[in-house]
Amino acid sequence: MTQVAGNAPLIGVDVGGTKVAAGLVSAAGEITSQTRVPMAANDAAAGLAAVISAIDLVRAAHSRSCTEAPVAGIGICAPGPLDPRTGIVINPPNLPGWRNFPLAAEISKTYNLPVRVDNDGNAAALAEALWGAGRGFGNVFCATIGTGIGTGIVFNGHIYHGRTGAAAEGGHNTIDYRGPRCGCGKLGCIEALASGPAIARRAFEKIAREGRSSSMLDLAEGHPERITSEMVGRAYAAGDALAKEVLQETALYLTVWLGNIVDLLEPDVMILGGGAASMLRPFFDDIRARLPEWCVNSHCQEIPLIPAHYGADAGIAGGAALCRN
Repeated sequence: MTQVAGNAPLIGVDVGGTKVAAGLVSAAGEITSQTRVPMAANDAAAGLAAVISAIDLVRAAHSRSCTEAPVAGIGICAPGPLDPRTGIVINPPNLPGWRNFPLAAEISKTYNLPVRVDNDGNAAALAEALWGAGRGFGNVFCATIGTGIGTGIVFNGHIYHGRTGAAAEGGHNTIDYRGPRCGCGKLGCIEALASGPAIARRAFEKIAREGRSSSMLDLAEGHPERITSEMVGRAYAAGDALAKEVLQETALYLTVWLGNIVDLLEPDVMILGGGAASMLRPFFDDIRARLPEWCVNSHCQEIPLIPAHYGADAGIAGGAALCRN
């Protein structure tokens, strides 16, 4: 799986449990066109067909434009666990049909192009390092905070994969061994404390179990179990005190976690993206101010903490970035 050079455009593909998004990405990291198709999760052949369909739509749109050089490569963000060296998807929980599936080889065979495959956290970090908020920094730590927390580490322009390709699972760093059980099985992972569902769960507990009042209950039409992290964000923006409390707690969890990241990696920059991170942007200064309480590194506040450049399209940009690395 060779590196792609030059100014030729690339195709980035973001494979999820319910959809496949694909787009054409310029050499400067600009997404010039994109599409989405439904994903067939339970059958390997049908899942592959969905990916090929999305790629074909992007290639067709590119051919009609006739304004750029031919596509030079295809990069795919696929659900893990996977082997980025071989492009084999090993056993993804959300795509059970793709057990030990040679995704890179199948796509390369179909299009006779270089193909790279990696997980979305690594790919998003690389896109930010090459073209986004991390451009100009040597060592980048990037976290995407949404339904889960995915992370990626880029050292001197290259993804850090570890010995087997399984490194940078930062969302599953435990910060409270007595905390809630994470979906991975461990206790007190940052994902179980600061992801979108964790934010919603804390809001629910404060309202349903503690009897606290909040406009979040109105947004959920009187059903606290229906509160989402988006509702917490909307309530906070409208001045709701309880929503602010929930987000302040989330910011503290992230501060503890990022203090560990700094002590372990001391990156040149830390980038936070994803829907929940966007909601937490008003608390970035608070996180930076409290880092010295949770970090032995005396230079911790010199490390920029900044929002990601790519939003919902991070998977498309990340896929394309894999072909530049």
